[in-house]
Amino acid sequence: MPSRDATTHWTGGLQQGKGEVTLDSSNAGTFNVSFPTRAGNPDGQTSPEELIAAAHSSCLAMNLSGVLESQKLEAESIDVSAEVTLGPAQGGGFEISGIAITLRAKLDGVTPEQFAELAETAEKTCPVSKALAGTTITMDAALA
Repeated sequence: MPSRDATTHWTGGLQQGKGEVTLDSSNAGTFNVSFPTRAGNPDGQTSPEELIAAAHSSCLAMNLSGVLESQKLEAESIDVSAEVTLGPAQGGGFEISGIAITLRAKLDGVTPEQFAELAETAEKTCPVSKALAGTTITMDAALA
């Protein structure tokens, strides 16, 4: 499997500085980042937490489709949102204090209980969930 990469160029200090993160592998774009917009109003800029949320939601949607496929099921649609929270860390600094996932799927032929089990399997086997295992991850999964 290939690796993917991104690069950030930063100038200045934490509070007054700014940066640009470039998605190198896909060449999908360059995005502005700064600490004030990370810790406050996004003002049109992305943040590490938003990029983690994008990675987690897209990975989990793909992974759920694979879990369903292994059971000979296919959802009409899968919608996943991930809310990544930045907060103060004990001992100073900051940490990602939690990730709240909301997952909805249009899927025929399963009960809500069966779907909950399939969604839980997808979350536990999602590569991004595994990478973020040191963070509290909650999930609200339901049929749409």
